[in-house]
Amino acid sequence: MSVATLQLGHVSVLTLSVPGGPLVSAGVLLEDPSEDRLHIRLRSDWEQIAPDEADVLVELERDLEEKAAQMGAAELLRYLEDTLSNLLRVSERREVAVDDFARALSRLYREHVRSTVLPFVTHLPRYSLAVAAGKFLENQEVTEDGWEEAPRDLKLSPGMFAARIAGRSMEPLIPDGSLCVFRSGVTGSRQGRVVLVEALGRGANDRYTIKRYRSEKFQLPDGSWQHQRIRLEPLNPEFEAWDLDPEEDRYRIVAEYVAVIA
Repeated sequence: MSVATLQLGHVSVLTLSVPGGPLVSAGVLLEDPSEDRLHIRLRSDWEQIAPDEADVLVELERDLEEKAAQMGAAELLRYLEDTLSNLLRVSERREVAVDDFARALSRLYREHVRSTVLPFVTHLPRYSLAVAAGKFLENQEVTEDGWEEAPRDLKLSPGMFAARIAGRSMEPLIPDGSLCVFRSGVTGSRQGRVVLVEALGRGANDRYTIKRYRSEKFQLPDGSWQHQRIRLEPLNPEFEAWDLDPEEDRYRIVAEYVAVIA
């Protein structure tokens, strides 16, 4: 990441005083001073941590977004700092360096909020595999590495998971270092999809890459189809595509790419 691309942001943390319980992080407010815009992400497990106030708290994020649009980010933050107390409190603003506000918001949310894990409802399993946005990367034994909270607008289902991407060949869609969501069990045509490919190795050292999938097929006399060419394409023009040997039975499509979440 080039220093020249960094921007200045201000982060504040909302905290909630749970009746009869501890003070908990409610969410993160990230101000973009250059645009006077407020990026907001609040937790969604209100029923688990504050059931008596859940009906009100579930509307809080939308209410803050509407007020930020009307008042501007700086004015709303000053208002919150002056008026919030008791149930909800807001921390002092702290300067942060930001390369991308959406990704920074996700990172800061993960740093400050420990929400209730609801498998495949709010959270997805995160795996320790390193996925190359370039050639294949070798991994030691792939293991589940906890649970990752997904954005609220992403519909979750069993078979989805999160993994970290290394490399620049899929930029700008997938920046280097991104945490991405994948969906296993790719159905239908893979043509043109961004997929996670595994090169089956020996023992625990399997290798993975993420690329756009292209294939050429020809029809056999019996009416069936056979691959003539399988090509893995980067999105970044600085990198080259390459072909997999369709006769080799050492590659498999593990999952398709869904979204960057951090």
